[in-house]
Amino acid sequence: MDLEAFLAEWQNDSPTLLVHTSGSTGKPKPLLVEKHRMQASARITCEFLGLKEGDKALLCMPLDYIAGKMMVVRALQWHLQLIVVEPCGHPLKALSEHVDFAAMVPLQVYNSLQVPEERERLMQIGNLIIGGGAIDQEMADELRAFPHPVWSTYGMTETLSHIALRRLSGPQASEWYTPFPTVSVSLSADGCLVIDAPQVCSQRLVTNDIAELRDDGCFRIKGRKDNVICSGGLKIQIEEVERLLKPHLDGEYMITKRKDERLGEAVVLLTTLPEANARAVCEQVLPKHWRPRFYIQTDRLPLTETGKPARYEAERMAQ
Repeated sequence: MDLEAFLAEWQNDSPTLLVHTSGSTGKPKPLLVEKHRMQASARITCEFLGLKEGDKALLCMPLDYIAGKMMVVRALQWHLQLIVVEPCGHPLKALSEHVDFAAMVPLQVYNSLQVPEERERLMQIGNLIIGGGAIDQEMADELRAFPHPVWSTYGMTETLSHIALRRLSGPQASEWYTPFPTVSVSLSADGCLVIDAPQVCSQRLVTNDIAELRDDGCFRIKGRKDNVICSGGLKIQIEEVERLLKPHLDGEYMITKRKDERLGEAVVLLTTLPEANARAVCEQVLPKHWRPRFYIQTDRLPLTETGKPARYEAERMAQ
């Protein structure tokens, strides 16, 4: 979808808009969302970040998904100047003007950090929000020294982009997300985050994200409920295994699972590395019961269109 098509859809008489989920845990789902709730989400974000009328906002993500659509809605609602570049891995490559506000996925940020000129432009963005995937510790460490606010977002299509932010730059950097003032969170009986955001979502939303909640309402995410491997009576969180491997594996990899007659479920490593290399690292750095029982070498890892791990496809490959 191009900007002209989205604006035509936004300005028509329908009170709703069709969006699709990213498909990271299955097939993308179509959702009808109310335009007035998208407007409310835009106002909440712009107020939280202290954006002003006339600030320049960068649109560098596809308009097929909620993240791109919401950047346009924020510009319309807050009277921002929208700078549009082709969605790609290096959105700052040809950018010459100052940007007050931008939203990117981790891959775009990572790529920009590798090129000195693009890294300098990234550092000068007034408010940078990063969403759509996990931010590893190495990237977080590099962003901590940035002079302007850099944020990791928490949210999903159902909440019309994010409902909480955590600071990545400066002395306020934290691993805890702060919900917006209009949002409250709690935990379900099985420890998953429950979101109550009436301005952007008509019903309380029980997520699949296993979370830890502080007394002040801030939270941090441990992993997804559906990313738990039940192996031999032990529960293994996929994201925790991947985090342990991150400093030691120099190729692409992903942890998934497959059915196992003896254990119930077995840990599987998908990787672009030779099996012998990956196995040696896993046996050295992982606890015994976390080590993969199966290694699958592949030319590429399964990813969604927005660059997230396609967990459903990975599990299908592991079978």
